[in-house]
Amino acid sequence: MSGQSASESVLATARAMNSQGLNQGSAGNVSVRDGGGFWITPSALPYDRCGADDMVWLDLAGQARGRRKPSSEWRMHADIYRTYPQAGAILHAHSPYCTTLACLERSIPAFHYMVAMAGGDSIRCAPYATFGTQALSDAAIAALRDRSAALLAHHGMICHAADLDRVLALAIEVETLARIYLQALAVAEPPVLPAAEMAEVLRRFKDYKA
Repeated sequence: MSGQSASESVLATARAMNSQGLNQGSAGNVSVRDGGGFWITPSALPYDRCGADDMVWLDLAGQARGRRKPSSEWRMHADIYRTYPQAGAILHAHSPYCTTLACLERSIPAFHYMVAMAGGDSIRCAPYATFGTQALSDAAIAALRDRSAALLAHHGMICHAADLDRVLALAIEVETLARIYLQALAVAEPPVLPAAEMAEVLRRFKDYKA
C-alpha cells in the first residue's frame, strides 16, 4: 500500500472508527506504514470534512510532507513503528468504555479469554502524560511491550496490527472488552482466568492465526 491508496484507506478507517462509536469529531488518529514512513490523519480536522489529500505523510524522524499538520500524536505513531516492526497500522481513539477505564487508571485483566487478542494476559494502562509529548510516547511503548493494545491513563486507547482492517477490528474488540468489564464491575470485581489458562489461549490463538 502506498501513495493515494494508502491515504484513502487511512481516511476510510478514521471514518469507520467514528461510525463504529470508537471516536468522535477530530479526536483520535489513524496511520498506516508506507515504506520508510507512514500516512497519518491530520490535526484538528473532522474526518467527515477530510479528503484523501488531507492525510499527511511523515518519515520516522517526524519530517512531514503534505498540506496539513499531522495529528498531534504523530510522535507516538512514529515511535511505535520504530519499536515494533510488526506494526503495519495504528489506531488511537477516545472510545467511551476504554477511556472510562483509563480515567480510573485501570488495566483490563484476564476476566475473559478474549483479552488474549491483544497479545497477553492483560491490556495494560499506561501512566498519564500530556498528549503529543515524548513522555506519552514512552509510556505507550512500555505498555505495548508484548502487546498490541493498551489504555492511556486519562486519555484513551491505542492499538497496532498488521494492517488497517485488522487494527480497526482489534480496536472494536478491545472496546467491547472494556464495556463488558465495566458492566461486570458494576456487580462485583470479576474473577480472572489462571495464568496457565491464558497461556493456553495465547498458544491456541497463535495456531489459529498461523
